[in-house]
Amino acid sequence: MKFITGKHLSRRAFIGRMGAGVALPFLSAMVPAGRAWAQSSNGMANGNTPTRLVCIEESMGCAGGSDWGHGRNLFAPQGTGKDFIIGNDSQLKPLEDFRDYLTVVSSTDCNMANPFNADQIGGDHDRSTAVFLTQAMPKQTQGSDMEIGVSIDQLHAQRFGQDTVLPSLELCIEEIDRGGGCAYNYHCAYTTSLAWATPHQPLPAIREPRAVFERLFGAGDSEQDRSERRATDKSMLDWMLNEVERLSSTLGATDRVALDEYLQHIREVERRIQLMEARSTSGGNGGIGESREMPEAPSGIPGTWEEHMELMFDLQVLALQSDMTRAITFKIGFDQSNRTFPQSGTNKSIHGASHHGNVPDDIMDFHRINTYRMGAVAYFLDKMKNTIDGDGSLLDKTAIVWGSPMGDPNLHNHIRCPLLLMGHANGALAGNNHVAAAVGTPMANAFVTLMQGMGHELDSFGDSNGALDLKVQVGVA
Repeated sequence: MKFITGKHLSRRAFIGRMGAGVALPFLSAMVPAGRAWAQSSNGMANGNTPTRLVCIEESMGCAGGSDWGHGRNLFAPQGTGKDFIIGNDSQLKPLEDFRDYLTVVSSTDCNMANPFNADQIGGDHDRSTAVFLTQAMPKQTQGSDMEIGVSIDQLHAQRFGQDTVLPSLELCIEEIDRGGGCAYNYHCAYTTSLAWATPHQPLPAIREPRAVFERLFGAGDSEQDRSERRATDKSMLDWMLNEVERLSSTLGATDRVALDEYLQHIREVERRIQLMEARSTSGGNGGIGESREMPEAPSGIPGTWEEHMELMFDLQVLALQSDMTRAITFKIGFDQSNRTFPQSGTNKSIHGASHHGNVPDDIMDFHRINTYRMGAVAYFLDKMKNTIDGDGSLLDKTAIVWGSPMGDPNLHNHIRCPLLLMGHANGALAGNNHVAAAVGTPMANAFVTLMQGMGHELDSFGDSNGALDLKVQVGVA
């Protein structure tokens, strides 16, 4: 057990027993006695830890990337600055309640995902994911000499994550199997990896919620310890109940409530993972006689996309709340996925719907899927907004990058790519803003400005040719 009692707790304090450890959320007891918020914690204003960064990739662009969809504001809103309009047909409709936290960036390009020679033509799906957060061109190779750039999440981890338990956390939803090899002479890592620690080192992503939970809370010194603990049907927190009670007795009333809410969140997520695993083993989604949406998936994978997304988002909230990591990447789909979303209003697969042939009815089918998937992001924003961190919420202290390196998937192009910057990023993002970039603006320009706002000394990135003003402007029609 390692926690510090008394009037002042370290930001790195945690409770633990027998290989299990729980990092603590920010508590008022972590502010040294007699010191104001603005004077505490890493020299950051208002007692903040450095800004957290979460990067979410939506593969295969959006319906608003087509000429027809763009003209109807399916992604890019009508109006700029504060005066933008989220119409009833907008992909952003599920996020309307979080308008004050939205910085919509429209019409930027991911040029480095384009083919630059004849051998690269057709390989857009094979390049796109690696380009998104690096904005660099992948070297065409199937060998170990792959090369691209360092992704923004890893730049953030290198600058602000070295004193955290996990400098970065890489997550995904779907597994991809290209039948033993990837196409167009591109290494499979380009297709599967959002995060690149070096130009030559992709970081693999975790798909199973249980694996993420165990990584965050170190629940056992070995796999055998973890298996034995789970076999008792006891929560990981039950193994350290005495330590929790001892720490709680040293805290003030407000901190005791905050600690209890945090631990209850951990317990609830663990319980949901246990229930999911039990249902997966029995072959159901939760109802009597139900079959799983993905019967071929491993038992550790939730039976529905919705449950999987919510669990992974809840785990991210816990990781950020406890400051175990400040950099997360989350790949929420794979190019050429044939997954369906019947609740969206169409039974077409997402990849099939993306090839809409520029037919309006078919574009709208793809758009229904886009909008439905955006609803999961709203779930994450709600959790972040309602999780207190010091003198604000996690959403105030975090920059969330959501976007795609593809524009119109029907054409496999990389112009007019969708990009959302969410949260206030410790003041770097004002929110309630639509920035309509000039034609031909690299998406990398937006990343330069964002990274500068989060404290990075960065003048250029990828194929940037300047910075993109993300401040709130006077709205124009």
